[in-house]
Parts: sequence; structure tokens; C-alpha cells
Amino acid sequence: MALATFGAGCFWGVEETFRQILGVKETSVGYMGGETEQPTYEEVCTDQTGHAEVVHLEYDPTVISYEDLLKVFWENHNPTTLNRQGPDVGTQYRSVIFYHTEEQKEIAEISLKQLDQSGRWKNPIVTQIVPVAAFYRAEEYHQRYLQKRGFNSCHM
Repeated sequence: MALATFGAGCFWGVEETFRQILGVKETSVGYMGGETEQPTYEEVCTDQTGHAEVVHLEYDPTVISYEDLLKVFWENHNPTTLNRQGPDVGTQYRSVIFYHTEEQKEIAEISLKQLDQSGRWKNPIVTQIVPVAAFYRAEEYHQRYLQKRGFNSCHM
């Protein structure tokens, strides 16, 4: 098994998207990239902790590659909006790839460069590619939030 961690806006929809992919064995949502230890959802929402809402994945690289996970990441959010996805605004909603290995870093950087040069987006991509940091699992009611309510995607 391997790990991957992505921030692409509100973690509910991001988790549900990745959870449905063959080869993704486990997902959990939480907070990463900030200064506060063990932040709560309410603290993260103040935009003062520095954390991003993320989905943390355990996946089988013999079934799905990191490159393919990145394709899902890029296709399911707007990487050109700084600290925002749709109606959600704040640094916790930033587009970010937290790499777990130097290989993931290289693959992510190449992927971003190719996408940026593809002309798909009018504006430049603002996605951060940064080393993995402490992961703080979100409160239990956030885990599989959409699945628990019978939804397979957010309203957006």
C-alpha cells in the first residue's frame, strides 16, 4: 500500500470522489499544513490555523498509479483559484498536493507543468506541491460525510 494526500476544497466531495476509485483502499478526511496541533473543524474554519482540508488516501499502486490519482485530483477541482473552490473561500480550501516521497514530488511537478502548458486553464495553476506534514484526522461526523447521507457528490 502507498499513501497520497490532496487538498482540493471542501473535503467531503473530494473524499467521495477518491473513495469510489478502484485501488483506493481507505480514505480519511482531516487537516494538514498548519501550525495548530490537533485543530478542530471550528478552528480550521477561522482561517487562522493554516491548515488545508485534505483527503488522506491509502491506495494499491499495483491497481492505480499515483499519476492516475493526480488525474482525478486535477479533473475534480479548479486549480487556478487561490484559496477558493466554488462558494468556499479561505486558505483551508486551497489546492495542494502533499507529497509523501521524492518520486511523488517529481510526478506532481511534471503533472502540474504539463497541465499548465496544455492551455486547459485560462489562468495559471496555483496548486501548492509541498512535503507531507502532520495529518490531523477530522471529527468522525466528517468521515464519509456524503456517503452517510446518501449522496455521491456535493451540490457543486
